[in-house]
Amino acid sequence: MRLTVIGGSGGYPGQGRPCSGYLVEADGFTLLLDPGYGVATALSISDGLRFDAVLVSHAHPDHCADLNPILRARVWADHPLPPLPVYALPGALDAVLALDRPDLLAGSYLLRDLDPSGDLSIGPFQILTAPLPHPRPNLGFRFSVGRRSLVYTGDCGPSEELIHLADGADLLLAEASFAGIVPPEIVGSLSSAADVGREAATGGVQRLILTHLLPETNEAAAVAAAAQYFASPIAVARPGLVVVT
Repeated sequence: MRLTVIGGSGGYPGQGRPCSGYLVEADGFTLLLDPGYGVATALSISDGLRFDAVLVSHAHPDHCADLNPILRARVWADHPLPPLPVYALPGALDAVLALDRPDLLAGSYLLRDLDPSGDLSIGPFQILTAPLPHPRPNLGFRFSVGRRSLVYTGDCGPSEELIHLADGADLLLAEASFAGIVPPEIVGSLSSAADVGREAATGGVQRLILTHLLPETNEAAAVAAAAQYFASPIAVARPGLVVVT
């Protein structure tokens, strides 16, 4: 599997950094994970449209808003394109899809509802889904191809469910909005790098990538906070980062 980070800024885009957006590739198939603010521009979608399906963790716009321009580009492409399979929790994309008249986007996508605690196949990927704690219903995903595995959290507070989902994973791509301390008013809804460092260590993860850092979160401090608990490689999800598992 090959992971390419399109963006990993939390909440809103940082300078030159789109919000959550990742390409996950295997066996010639490309999955776009969480098309947040700025992802469509960073992908140069009018040139490439280089993905085969879209998977969305939850309804917050920094994880799904750019589905709208992606679908518009498909509608207005010079040559007809097949409907794009889009996977999300029931109702999660209602607001984004309502940005245009239904007839404008008709035929550009095929919406498929996700089971909150289930498994499915998309292309070569076997995917386990698990609900993880967040103010909006949010899914974590475990992607497997053969013996290789990648786990993505969406946005979530610390949880035993994440440790279980990430057990023994080759790579954990984890929301870490803050470095060491989550503000009291949102404890349980988002994570710090220290939180995910502990979870990665407990779950026996091989490699950790911190993502969704808020634009004001210091990257070096976040890596240091995670490294207090997790002794294996740690990186920050910067645009252009490529990891092969």
